[in-house]
Amino acid sequence: MKIGILSRNRRLYSTRRLVEAATARGHEVRVIDVLKCYMNITANDPTVTYQHSAERVEALDFDAVIPRIGASITSYGCAVLRQFEVGHVYSLNESIAITRSRDKLRAHQLLARRGIGQPVTSYAHSARATDKLIESVGGAPLILKLTESTHGNGVLLAETKKAAEALINAFRGIGSDFLVQEFIKEAGGSDIRCFVVGEKVIAAMQRKAVKGEYRSNLHRGGSAEVIKLHPEERRLALKAARVMGLDLAGVDILRSAHGPLVIEVNSSPGLEGIEGATGIDIASKIIEYIEKDSQAGPNKPTGKG
Repeated sequence: MKIGILSRNRRLYSTRRLVEAATARGHEVRVIDVLKCYMNITANDPTVTYQHSAERVEALDFDAVIPRIGASITSYGCAVLRQFEVGHVYSLNESIAITRSRDKLRAHQLLARRGIGQPVTSYAHSARATDKLIESVGGAPLILKLTESTHGNGVLLAETKKAAEALINAFRGIGSDFLVQEFIKEAGGSDIRCFVVGEKVIAAMQRKAVKGEYRSNLHRGGSAEVIKLHPEERRLALKAARVMGLDLAGVDILRSAHGPLVIEVNSSPGLEGIEGATGIDIASKIIEYIEKDSQAGPNKPTGKG
């Protein structure tokens, strides 16, 4: 197969591992920076063109693409991905699934609609709603989360009501959309990353925050170790990925006093932490899945949203 990996940096661990795995399985693979692409939007000949330089351009021709689109370029990256989809190129994750998972408010609403357990989450626009927002999630301590954030950026803990009020007013002052969320104290600064490929959780790890930190993200110095999932957690991760319409997902779960809760569904989960913690060749499993799934027909229907 001819496989394109949509990534801005070929040196990133995840991108490099996918290239290695695809090459090892006999595929022709290229890394494509979506910001160097432009599109010919026509019904007769939908194409994506790659501009190497001012003098050199080429029309891209792939059997399958693997989107590794960073949060900062979601809009344009998904536009390029949609153009591949129009041309009936298989995509591991479809553009609509990526955009719905990146919008945290929309993602929480979709998960709630399908009865998936989450921390109590609230959202409002009016400054007069501050007290009601805080009360609705059980008061302080609580979490404030920008609706578009990644790697724990834009996620803040307010330990007191006064701190929560100040943060809410600050976010509103700069015009940022945010969620107010229940703080799950019993999780103890740890969460579980479930790595979903297709209809299987192929690996799972527990991430623990460093001392004095409440975010367990590995990008923030957290540690990771292999963990055995409970059957309920496995089912929850698979259901959350299906609701988002994702064939590849990192589903983050907290263990709470009232059962497992989904806090995020990531459409472009990193491979370094999960491969390091579990010793599983995740990259090869992804390529193997593409080989089988792409034969089922381009761009199968995804979940509603």
